[in-house]
Amino acid sequence: MSLRVDAAQLEALIAETFERGGCMRDEADRIAMRLLGANLTGHDSHGVLRTSRYIDWLKRGIFHAGRKVHINLDTDALCILDGQYGFGQTIGEQAVRLGMDKAAKNGAAVVALNNSGHLGRIGDWAEMAAAEGLVSIHFVNARGSVLVAPFGGAEARISTAPFCVGVPRGEEPPVVLDFATSIVAEGKVLVAYKGGKPLPEGALIDENGNFSSEPEILYGSAGPDAPPAERNGYGAIRAMGDHKGSGLAFICELLGGSLTGNRATGLPNEHFANGMLSIYLSLETFNQGGGFADDVTRYIDYVKSAKPIYANEPVLVPGDKEREVKADRLANGVPLSDEAWEDIKGAAKRVGMETAEIDAIALPLE
Repeated sequence: MSLRVDAAQLEALIAETFERGGCMRDEADRIAMRLLGANLTGHDSHGVLRTSRYIDWLKRGIFHAGRKVHINLDTDALCILDGQYGFGQTIGEQAVRLGMDKAAKNGAAVVALNNSGHLGRIGDWAEMAAAEGLVSIHFVNARGSVLVAPFGGAEARISTAPFCVGVPRGEEPPVVLDFATSIVAEGKVLVAYKGGKPLPEGALIDENGNFSSEPEILYGSAGPDAPPAERNGYGAIRAMGDHKGSGLAFICELLGGSLTGNRATGLPNEHFANGMLSIYLSLETFNQGGGFADDVTRYIDYVKSAKPIYANEPVLVPGDKEREVKADRLANGVPLSDEAWEDIKGAAKRVGMETAEIDAIALPLE
């Protein structure tokens, strides 16, 4: 079964949950806005379903409220930053702002971020840069989250290793390519485990090398009251695109992990943290002929003019689907499985909210 919750009400409930959980209100609002934003663009794997896990990690000291980035190195075009295990929605924003300011001044900048809490939907950071006329490229790893089997392997050795590029288009919506280098993000396995959209066939691989779409392959069968933990299962997520996706994931580990100082996955007893290597390029500097936005638009039109395979499914470019989903969910509410909704309410109750308080903030739509 599934239901829909009004976006503004859902955001308010998530914000209240994080404030009760120990965050200052501005940070609680920021986390809620970013989590809901992932749902609004169709990336439910990085959305409000993460609330329960974040609250658990906050209580266990894996994440910390109120942290700021520590600058380890600062030059005209380079920053090396330590996120100090702060919430990624806060740390990510600070890191991106530093990179944007440097690129706006110098034409280009590189930011290496380590020890960040979960950075959420990486497309957020590409959109933030694109809004100020900056191309951005992001290589990300997730230390302490060994989930993905390399091509040819039947055991996890890689994180989901996201890769993202954002390209501004002047007054038009930016082009944002944002994906995990695995067939599905770990959060999509969590969504399926919580009764949401099923996984594609063969998205997972068990310890014997058999392909599967059953989320228990990753999480095991710890029981309905136990929080899902990827270490409980004996399988892994498969890398996308066979050797090509596996190779890109490997590079994300080296650049987002090893180069940033976050370290690649696979160390014993490692503390979860995202590392992100980001490159920012100022269009004001690069666009000497002044025709960049026009040429991007021309090429988008050319690509989308290709004859579609199915008449009712037009050719899309990165960002098209997200904008379509956002319009629907703002108008009609955010879809959640019954189990996911109960999970969110359970997190609110764990930080001291009563059922009546929760119902006063957010209720499923009729």
